[in-house]
Amino acid sequence: MEKYKEIERSIIKKYRKEIWGRFVKAVLEYELIKENDKIMVCISGGKDSFLLAKCIQEFKRHGKFFFEAHYVVMDPGYNSKNREMIIENAKKLNIPIEIFKSDIFEIVTKVDKNPCYLCARMRRGYLYSKAKELGCNKIALGHHFNDVIETTLLSMFYGAELKTMMPKLHSENFQGLELIRPMYLIREDDIIAWAKYNELTFLNCACKFTEKSSLDDETSKRKYIKNLLKDLKKINPNVDYNIFKATDNVNLNCILGTKSNGSYKSFLENYDLQDINLDK
Repeated sequence: MEKYKEIERSIIKKYRKEIWGRFVKAVLEYELIKENDKIMVCISGGKDSFLLAKCIQEFKRHGKFFFEAHYVVMDPGYNSKNREMIIENAKKLNIPIEIFKSDIFEIVTKVDKNPCYLCARMRRGYLYSKAKELGCNKIALGHHFNDVIETTLLSMFYGAELKTMMPKLHSENFQGLELIRPMYLIREDDIIAWAKYNELTFLNCACKFTEKSSLDDETSKRKYIKNLLKDLKKINPNVDYNIFKATDNVNLNCILGTKSNGSYKSFLENYDLQDINLDK
């Protein structure tokens, strides 16, 4: 059996519960992929985006409706070794990638403040433009369950705001484009286990800035949150799941204020209209 077929089989069979089942659940529960969609699957070279590509391939093969998928790699300025690694992994996984070039790394390395933030914004812009060029209506990214939890805590701890990473979003600047995250329910540990089982090695961080510098502030904050969650799970193994469910179980009767489309609403606005016994 060819290597890529063994890898595909591992997703459907060995990691059916941890990966395939959660992928399908997210796609169906959040209505991420629909009939006749044209999806640009973004591959950065890491484990998450490559697994995303394989799962979408399998969903297309075994799914009950037709949709198109384009597998795209944006080269922001990878060195030759990292670029070749991406190409080789794509061959090994039997993913037909298209690579297009950008000059993001060259620009970001000249910036002193928040280079990771600028890089992320520029990447998003290039990807949206490429999706429009391909005639796609959706962009698929490889964010997973741990990214969702970490982002939620980052918003609370450093942004003084309770919000989470959504499974899908409409683009604000590119009409008709939607961003989807089909890996939304898949845990990072299971992605790592899948990669190790199949003896696959992927890019970690290929950024030229972090090769030469200490961690960016945003990156160090995320690392702190990641380590904090590990410590909390030692006390309560379900803490990450509980944080996730909390964003799907918000009790508006016990929230000081909410914000929607830039408009703030205090609990005081309807307080006198409510007949609530808080002592119960």
